Amino acid sequence: MSGTEHAAAGRAARTAERRAHADYTGGVYGSMLAASVIVGAGTLGSFPRLELVLLLLLTGGVFWIAHVHAQLFGARLAQRRPDRRVVLRVCREEWPIVKAALPPAAAVAVSPLLGLGLQGALWLALSVAVAGQVGWSAAAARRAGATWRLMAVSASVNLVLGLVIVSCKFWLKH
Repeated sequence: MSGTEHAAAGRAARTAERRAHADYTGGVYGSMLAASVIVGAGTLGSFPRLELVLLLLLTGGVFWIAHVHAQLFGARLAQRRPDRRVVLRVCREEWPIVKAALPPAAAVAVSPLLGLGLQGALWLALSVAVAGQVGWSAAAARRAGATWRLMAVSASVNLVLGLVIVSCKFWLKH
């Protein structure tokens, strides 16, 4: 095997290992976080859609930073200094928290094009967040090699959790 072929094989092996160890927990968590932000966003100011988009994105970003910090300076690395490679890997691993905030934020942003008022935009974004939560959990189960039945159970549990968040919106009446 030539040096180029060896390097390509090494890159392919690292990519396969990253995929095999992919963790979608951040995506599920980020979707639940986005749904909770939407429910809790009760009174918004003069530009409610813009404020909600920013709130979703900033909250996702802050929680991403918190998770990266916890991974780098928590129990995982208590015995050694993190190097650049480890920092970048942890940032990448926790990125699904931010990615999960993007679809609900986009739903709010495009809601005027769909003719939705503010309440419609909130419901659309909440629906998108719950769908994301279910999707991330199903993807995680599939990536872990779960059976179709276990994937369905995982998705169902996350749907129920999402519906609990939706019921909070009904209960809070906004």
